[in-house]
Amino acid sequence: MKHSLFLFDLDDTLLDFRASEKLSFERVLRELGYSDGVDELFRQYQGINIELWRAFEAGTVSKEFLKVERFRKTFAACALEIDPQQASLRYLESLSETVVLIDGARRLCETLAAAGEVGIITNGVAHIQDRRIASSGLGDYISFTATSEACGFAKPDSRFFEYATNMARTFNKGATIIVGDRLDADILGANRFGIESCWYNPGRLNNDTEALPTFEAAHLDEIAPLLA
Repeated sequence: MKHSLFLFDLDDTLLDFRASEKLSFERVLRELGYSDGVDELFRQYQGINIELWRAFEAGTVSKEFLKVERFRKTFAACALEIDPQQASLRYLESLSETVVLIDGARRLCETLAAAGEVGIITNGVAHIQDRRIASSGLGDYISFTATSEACGFAKPDSRFFEYATNMARTFNKGATIIVGDRLDADILGANRFGIESCWYNPGRLNNDTEALPTFEAAHLDEIAPLLA
């Protein structure tokens, strides 16, 4: 196999964050005494959350601000008197307890860990991501986890990828590949940093962006044969 360092995005690449997100959101709202119209409230939250994460990746808001503001804006839009700080704390704790693996994640990590080194690159919250990895059962295959929170820069900033690759046992650009589901963060980041990439695209979406993946896969089981 050409590659010896495999950098994986975590959410919606190895772990089904969308499933975990919805389970955690529903749990928190129930705990805070709200049970009516949760599906509509969750849709509101998702849109607000995406906007705030894009602002974070652009460097215009902090992660601490994002974590609470997404709940504050959601509750304000629906005129709900729920403490956004409390909701945020409970939600983040719940995320580590509602881990859902994407089909093929364990097989892929096991295969690639035997061929080289597997690292995680994530813009998520550091201590939450560590707990989610531990809960997922993938920890035995993962050598290190690089988070934007610890680095100070977020994907697709090249300084984040420099930080991540410095955590590896050995690093050679020609033998390194990023696997991720987001063109604007994972694949564009790989392009800017000068390493290869594999776009995990289960929805078989069209790529109408400037990001150019080296490989593309609709299922995680396709990736190891592609790289071989």
